[in-house]
Amino acid sequence: MHRTPLAADQLRRSLIESPELSFFTHIDVVESTGSTNADLITRAGDPDVDRLVLLAEAQEQGRGRHARTWVSPPRAQISMSVLVRLRGIAPEALGWLPLLTGVAVVDALRATAGVAANLKWPNDVLVDGRKVAGILAEVAASNGETVVVVGMGVNVSLTEAELPVPHATSLVLAGAESVDRTAIVQSMLTEFARRFTLWREAGWHTADLAAAYRERCATLGAQVRAELPGGQTLTGIATDVDEAGRLLVGNRPLSAADVTHLRAEY
Repeated sequence: MHRTPLAADQLRRSLIESPELSFFTHIDVVESTGSTNADLITRAGDPDVDRLVLLAEAQEQGRGRHARTWVSPPRAQISMSVLVRLRGIAPEALGWLPLLTGVAVVDALRATAGVAANLKWPNDVLVDGRKVAGILAEVAASNGETVVVVGMGVNVSLTEAELPVPHATSLVLAGAESVDRTAIVQSMLTEFARRFTLWREAGWHTADLAAAYRERCATLGAQVRAELPGGQTLTGIATDVDEAGRLLVGNRPLSAADVTHLRAEY
């Protein structure tokens, strides 16, 4: 299958030509790497590095939650990480960065790919109940500042045989109106920059961000099963997210759990 490469020059020009994307300082595109998150984490110690974007046409050691790894065919996904410095943020608010990223990815996929994307707490993007994208944020402290690398992986042209797990999907399989990876990357970065800027200007307060997240989260109101650390499970209705971005199942806040939507495809 022929898969078109990312238009690296176009992406770099967009930093100058697009007012929204001027938020970012640089976009690097590499043919292959182990992990885009790991590559940017190694640069977090440089105080001059901020709002840096790294994309890879192929990842050999892509990382997800709980250290899960995956390998994708070259140019079949969007594998992207962004390094940002969150000056003056309270530690308890940090959990909102991956949720903000999820909102940005959902809005970009709806607008640019034309799919009915929504969120599954905490960091999955679904189409028709199947996972099309995942998000992983990792903290790297640098010179007393809070530095976070947030990774985004979107399945674009994967076939059924190439999917990493049976409950996944890709934009092609979901019947997307567009699978132009360069356009989708630009849309994702635009939405991320807009949401991040509003959050920062609000002094890292989360009222508006939380409202946007709730509107897009399919987990809320669903009967779920949560697999907790230590092998415990909890079943109940997911009622809300709290001020720290934790999922409330009944009245119990969950900060780390694998959540399954019951009576659903995923």
